[in-house]
This record gives sequence, C-alpha cells and structure tokens, in this order.
Amino acid sequence: MKKIVAFFIVFLLSQTLTFAQCAMCRATVGSNLSEGRGVIGTGINDGILLMLVFTYLSVPTVIYVWFRTAKKEMRLKMGQQ
Repeated sequence: MKKIVAFFIVFLLSQTLTFAQCAMCRATVGSNLSEGRGVIGTGINDGILLMLVFTYLSVPTVIYVWFRTAKKEMRLKMGQQ
C-alpha cells in the first residue's frame, strides 16, 4: 500500500511540470496562429487538450478505485465480526 501511495505522490508532483510545459507550448502556438500558420498550431493545441483530458480523468478514476477498495475492505471487516 505504501508503494501505491508513493507512486501517486510522484505522479501528482510530475503533473505540475507538465502543466508548465503546456502553457509555454500554448503561448508559442498562439503566436504562430496569429501569423497565419495554423496547421501546426492546431495539431499542438489538440495534443495539449488530450493531455488535459487524461489528467482530469485520472483523478476521478483513482477516487473510484479507492472508494471501491475501501468498500470491499469494510464488507470483509463487517463479515469477520
């Protein structure tokens, strides 16, 4: 269990680095779009949004798995008593 908690802490800390990099990419793409070069910018914007979606979907998934595991453990404890 400690390994899993440590993994998620490292995972969450690494996400802040990703957000900073995405902000820089977004600013660069914005300047390219204003100059009329939209083909490359559109692809990069789609990639940024894809990373954003997976980040925000991972948090509810972890909460769901944690809740389900806690519920199973509670049932086992109640059954033993």
